[in-house]
Amino acid sequence: MDLSIVIPALNEGENLKILLPEIRKVIAALGLEAEILIVTRTADPLTEEAAAASGARVIRQVERGYGGALLAGFAQARGPYVLTMDADFSHQPSFIKDLWAARGRAEVTIASRFCPGGSAVMPLGRYLLSRILNIVFARGLSLATRDFSSGFRLYKSSVVRAESYDSRDFNILQEILVRAYAQGWKVAEVPFAYTPRRHGSSNARIIRFGLAYMGTFVKLWKFRNSIRSADYDDRAYDSPIIFQRSWQRKRYRHVRDLIAGRGPALDAGCGSSRIIGLLPPGSVALDILLPKLRYARKFGSWLVQGSAFQLPFRDGQFPCVLCSEVIEHLPKEAPVLAELGRVLAPGGRLVLGTPDYSRWEWRAIERIYEKVVPGGYAEEHVGHYTRGDLIRRFQAEGYVHEETRTIFRGEMILAFRKKG
Repeated sequence: MDLSIVIPALNEGENLKILLPEIRKVIAALGLEAEILIVTRTADPLTEEAAAASGARVIRQVERGYGGALLAGFAQARGPYVLTMDADFSHQPSFIKDLWAARGRAEVTIASRFCPGGSAVMPLGRYLLSRILNIVFARGLSLATRDFSSGFRLYKSSVVRAESYDSRDFNILQEILVRAYAQGWKVAEVPFAYTPRRHGSSNARIIRFGLAYMGTFVKLWKFRNSIRSADYDDRAYDSPIIFQRSWQRKRYRHVRDLIAGRGPALDAGCGSSRIIGLLPPGSVALDILLPKLRYARKFGSWLVQGSAFQLPFRDGQFPCVLCSEVIEHLPKEAPVLAELGRVLAPGGRLVLGTPDYSRWEWRAIERIYEKVVPGGYAEEHVGHYTRGDLIRRFQAEGYVHEETRTIFRGEMILAFRKKG
């Protein structure tokens, strides 16, 4: 099985009689082994007849709405790829080959009306509403996608099967994309020409369509801007909050200077930070969170999933080891500092960044952060370090403290040289 095609259809028998044979022709031309799943609340005789004639399966959805139909289709799909499309000929079957050809670009591929080269033939009011909603979602959620509301998509099955979704109306289309981004999956758009339906009337009502979108925006905004989002660290570099953006860029510059000329480095607990992109050739970025690493593919460095409690590298493997904004999230008794030293080569440099809890400036910043961003990183800080504590610890083990840099007198970035 190469592909599962999921078609939500409510009283679309007239269209399905024409649509399904055309889909079969496209599938045959592509040489694919594919199944067609017609998802409906009530299977009318015309739908049953059209499905039987083209070897499609009719699935009864249990949950309400367009979202319920998609979820029923995802649950029954057997292929490694799932394509979703409408039954009304607004999604031309011939475009399946374009989506299939683009499958290597991303895990979610959208037939887009609004990316360069795309177009849409629809009433002016509906067109303007669709454009406004898509612009609001793109800018409000800091996403590059232009067509959030297109239901003509190709997914890798693992993307949609691994998630649970709250939405049951048309807003599921936005939720799927936001959750895909949060898991570090790539999303691509292919220009598509949208045309009106051939028979019947649309089951999407403009007002309900818009309310479903906007009603879920706030929820998705909170999720998108939480630390659960795979690109959280990268996006902070360009944050609209001037203080956050300045902090991130100062950290970037300090780390860049401290690891320059030191040879291949290990970035332990890399997250999705833009620092990964400045690591020297031969470097490795490690994190325990797979979504962060999926997103970090864009930086082109070697990526490893692993724990800082037991680094999967040999003793003395790296001439430079970087660990930025990690140790404060771990108990002080955790072996992370010993592990960082173990994989550092004799004479190598350790660059360690963490908040300085000896400074009143950081303690004040943290209290403000807890009020402004509930659930943010501040609540996860369980290991509280000071500059003096870290210097004494590493000097006792024979390290030489070479340099300290600070960010707004709150975060410290220390450079040590290992003995030997």
